[in-house]
This record gives sequence, structure tokens and C-alpha cells, in this order.
Amino acid sequence: MPTVLITGTSSGFGLVTAVELAKRGWGVIATMRDLSKRSELDRAVTAANVRSHVHVAQLDVSDPQSIDRAVAALDLQSQPLDAVVHNAGVAVGGAFEDLDDAHIRRVMEVNYFGVLALTRKLLPAFRAQRRGRIVIISSESAFAGQPANSPYCASKWAIEGWAEAISYELEPFGIEIILIEPGAYKTNIWESSPRILPEGSAYRPLLRHLEVAVDTHVAKAARDPIEVAKAVANALDAPRPRFRYAVGPTAKFMHFSRGKLPSKVVRKIFSRFFRLDKVRW
Repeated sequence: MPTVLITGTSSGFGLVTAVELAKRGWGVIATMRDLSKRSELDRAVTAANVRSHVHVAQLDVSDPQSIDRAVAALDLQSQPLDAVVHNAGVAVGGAFEDLDDAHIRRVMEVNYFGVLALTRKLLPAFRAQRRGRIVIISSESAFAGQPANSPYCASKWAIEGWAEAISYELEPFGIEIILIEPGAYKTNIWESSPRILPEGSAYRPLLRHLEVAVDTHVAKAARDPIEVAKAVANALDAPRPRFRYAVGPTAKFMHFSRGKLPSKVVRKIFSRFFRLDKVRW
């Protein structure tokens, strides 16, 4: 039975990916920062009749000691790990000028530095066994900037640049990097992410408009996260996976436009899509 470690499995992409891979015969180490939030995963695992394939463990990717404990518990010398899925992620909405360093650093610590820290701990085992797949849940936000979402966009741009660079170093050891890049999907990141809008903000008209426009778009167009779970599972099951998988129609369009359309054109398309011309400053 191949084995995969997945971060951030208490909800969203991580939860459905854990269940999908368990149904396909993978042994899943489903990790989350707060084990008191495991009930939704437990229900899904029981409903899918795959409880014997799923082991739940604590792991906070922003805590070095938590990473050390989780990796030590894997006993990688006697029980090889075939893949890791870096799914844990956070976001914060707001104009850059209104965000404090704590909000910005939190996004980077989880979405970027957390991926690096956990990968570094797993690489010796992957190199020793001359194989391993590192799957990173990126985003269509890695293709173009988005207003009031700069820390999240920056974290995804950063992780994709890192992934492209490190792939040269890992290829000789049989270790593969896979980027999964979803568009808008129905996960709790939309509700759980803080939205910063101070009284007196110079950006208040834009942020109020975006709050309504984005929520409307998500309610109307966000897709079932099982599509992303299946993309991850298909990539892990593939004999020769691609480096990038854009998932969902908007992500595929953004992937197509990257490098083909000037940035000014992309910004105009985005502005028209969310009707930013209606903002009254």
C-alpha cells in the first residue's frame, strides 16, 4: 500500500483528498493543526468505509517542533513514505496598507515557509529511497495579482518559483514536484480568512465592493472540491505526472493567459469581471 502524508485535512481540499486517496488504496496520514477539529474528517472516512486506511496526526506546519515530532513518528527508515501533499493554507483579505505584519507573516509562514520546512525534513528519506512525490496545492492566484489579496498571491507566486527551482535539484534522485492550481472552490477558506477593513481606510469603497462581488462569485461559481481531490489522486497515480495541473475553468484560463497576455490586459479583464469601474471613490 503506497503511503501519503497530507497537511490541513480538517476541512476543504485536504479532507476530500484524504478520503479520495484512501478509497484508491493509499495509506493516508491525515494531519491537522488542531486535532479537536477532526470530527468532519472522521465522519467522511467512516461514510466512505476507509477508516483502516487513514491515520490522523497532529501537525502544525508553522511550528518547527510540531514538524519534528510528526516526522519522527513516521519512522521513515522502516516505513517508506511515497508522497506528501502540502495543502495547509491560510489567507487574509484587505488592502496592503491596512494589513499589519502579523497577518502578512502568518500567510507566508503557513503557505510558503511551512512547505519548505516540512519538505526539508522529508527529503533525506526521499533521497535514500530514490523516489517520492511532493504535491503542492497552489492556486490560480499564482498566475496574476488580485486586489485585496496580496499576501496570498505573494505566497503562491513564491511557492511556485521555489518549486520550479528545486525540481532541478531533486530530479536526479527520482523525486518529482507537482503543482495543483485550483480556481474558486467551495471550501471554508472564504469564511475562515480574516477580512481587514479599518474605519477610515482610504480603500474602503474598493473593499466594500469586492466583499460583495467576491462573495457573489463564490456563491454562484465555486465548484465542488472533489475535483481538486481527484486531480491530486490522478497525479499521484500517474506513471509520469505533469509538473502543473490547473483545475477548474478560471484556473485554466489564467494558466493560458500567463505569459501570453500583457499584465495590463489581464488586469482589465479582472476589473471588468468584478466590475471595479462601479467603485465610487
